[in-house]
Amino acid sequence: MNSRTMLVTPELLSAFPILRSLPLAELGQLAQQSTLQKFARRGVVLNAGAQEDTICFLFEGRLQGVDFTIDGREVGLYFIEPGGFCGELGLFDQGPQPEYVIALAPAVVVFIPMESLRIVMAKNPSITTLLSTKLAARVRQMTFQRSLLGLPNVAQRVCCQLWLLVPDRDKETPESSSISNPPTHMEIAIMLNISRETVTRVFQKLQNKQIVKRDGPALLQVTNLLQLKILAGGDEEL
Repeated sequence: MNSRTMLVTPELLSAFPILRSLPLAELGQLAQQSTLQKFARRGVVLNAGAQEDTICFLFEGRLQGVDFTIDGREVGLYFIEPGGFCGELGLFDQGPQPEYVIALAPAVVVFIPMESLRIVMAKNPSITTLLSTKLAARVRQMTFQRSLLGLPNVAQRVCCQLWLLVPDRDKETPESSSISNPPTHMEIAIMLNISRETVTRVFQKLQNKQIVKRDGPALLQVTNLLQLKILAGGDEEL
């Protein structure tokens, strides 16, 4: 069930990196106009085709942008982690929301009216720059995500998806890294348009070769970054 009973405060808004630099007075004005909503797992946060008038900021949980193929299969497009946001495209073209955004886990979301955010953007060009940079990055990521679907080798698809999840700061080292709150096998399968069983088999091979290792449900250790990069690039087969 969704709820709007929790108060949005300036302190809460300042937890979002993109809003952190705003003066306290502007954060206070935004807080008065914002609402907070809780979503159960698989709850729909934004509806495709709807003329949404708010931007969604994720405080807790995890969200995913999804679309559907002509034959009704769900395809994952991107993830939203705490501190991130979605639904920002309408800020720039005032068009409808292009894809669904759903909660992958119980989530707490802050909704800020688009018009209020446009006023803030006009006064603070740095916010506009951050929003447009994030939007460009998402378009690039979604374009690459689509290109993964054309790879005939499904093991390479999975390795590419894992490589995308590795923090950028770690990608230049041949050693190890950690992926916090990794997606489930089913979530990866939806992203890559393959079965969950296929993803599980690839993970078993990666674990047997000591390339990845589970460290509880909230952490995936990539113990051999260089080998994962080679597999993602298609230079070797798993």
